[in-house]
This record gives sequence, structure tokens and C-alpha cells, in this order.
Amino acid sequence: MLWNIDPILVTLGPLTLSWYGLFFASGFLVGHHLMQWMYRRDGRDPAELDRLLWFVLAGTLIGMRLVHCLFYDPQYFLSHPLEILMIWRGGYASHGGAAGLLLAVFLYCRAEGRPSYLWLLDRLAIAAVIAGAFIRIGNFFNSEIVGTPTDSALGVVFQQIDSIPRHPVQLYEAAAYFAIFITMMWLYRSKRVSSDGALTGWYLTLVFSSRFALEFFKTPQAAFESGNAISVGQYLSVPFVIAGGILLLRTRQTRIVAAKSDQ
Repeated sequence: MLWNIDPILVTLGPLTLSWYGLFFASGFLVGHHLMQWMYRRDGRDPAELDRLLWFVLAGTLIGMRLVHCLFYDPQYFLSHPLEILMIWRGGYASHGGAAGLLLAVFLYCRAEGRPSYLWLLDRLAIAAVIAGAFIRIGNFFNSEIVGTPTDSALGVVFQQIDSIPRHPVQLYEAAAYFAIFITMMWLYRSKRVSSDGALTGWYLTLVFSSRFALEFFKTPQAAFESGNAISVGQYLSVPFVIAGGILLLRTRQTRIVAAKSDQ
């Protein structure tokens, strides 16, 4: 498959809209509507989400930008710190988005009358994974985060980069996130998980395990990664997988204690 889509969708005077920007915004919009549906289903006022949205946007964007600058190209950005603020130039890391989201939600939940931290994270996790799928499709349209060369029928030639067939790893990751989204929606709707934090645990474990595995199909994202057995993205995935496993163990123990108390 030959892929040569212009990353710029439309230009209106000094303003430009990229495919990545369109999919990024669409992911947040879909996630927001999904959160409204879950709030109504769980008996909370969806109007509460208006303020939460700003926390989520700020935390995600700041986290994505900082982790990209400090982990993927620290030498350059520490020498040019003002360029960290130039977010319009691109350069984001999904691990930072996850970390920024966790912190932003913690700050949001400190106010009186707001839901508990883990209760809210469980629902945001479902919205976040579908938003992540949209973002990866945006990466595909942007011809970025491309895969390693391949001779398989799945190979895509990103003509904006070179003439080598490569794994469309962005689509692999998007497909993984869609599958995780369906799984988590089933868990949520069927009420297979009853303890706060369980869905967050599944999100962290499944998303970052898939991210770790798919990193083997990606070209190095940082200049110093070449020749390394493990990429920066894989190193950053490990703490999230561990945190997810701890949450799942915690919720399992909670169910066991609750079951014993009912006997």
C-alpha cells in the first residue's frame, strides 16, 4: 500500500488544520460524550464534566509535551528550554499524557462533592483508550511513528518518508486500543468489576502491555535509542503495567474480603 496523504487537511489564511489535530480533537470529543453517557447511567450530573474537561486537557497536553522533551530529546530541550512551550511544533509522548491525566484527576477530585479518585479514573480509562485509538490513526495520517521495514502484505510505503514498506504500527496500536475499549465497555456494562480501581487496573495493564509489545515494530523515536534492546517507550511502559497489576491485586483482595464478610 502506498501512503502519501498530506498531513495538512486544510489551510485557512494563517490557520492550518492537520489530520492529526482533527483526530486528536475527535478522540477527546468522543471520550467526552462517552463520559456524559456514563455519568447519566451512574446517576451523576453530566454538567460536572465541563470543569473536568479542562483539567483533563491541560494535564494530558502538559504531560505529553514534558515527557517527550525530557525523555526523548533531553539534550536538545534542556539546551533550549523555551522551545518546550512551543507545543504547536509537535512532539508528544502518550506516557506523559497518561501521567498528566492521573495528576490532573487527582487535583480535580480534591474539591468537596466530587467523585472519588478511583471511581472517576475507572470511567476516564474507558474514554482515554478510545481517544488513544483516534490519536494513533492521526499518527498514521501524519506519517509519523512509523514501523520497521517488512516484506509482509501488511507493509505500507510512507512516501512522505521513504520508499521502504513498513509495518503500519500506528494502525496495529489503534486496533489494540479498540479491542481494549470493547473489553472495558463489556466489563463496565456487565458489572463484572465492582471495586473502584479495577477498570483503571485493566486499562494500565492492557494498554501499556500492548504498547510494550508493539514498540518492537517501531523505528527508534529518540536518537540515542538505536542499537538498544529496549526502547524509551518500553522503559516508560513498565511502571504503568506494574501499577495496573497492583490495582488489580488490590481490587481482587477487596472482593475476597467483601465475600468473606457476607458469609
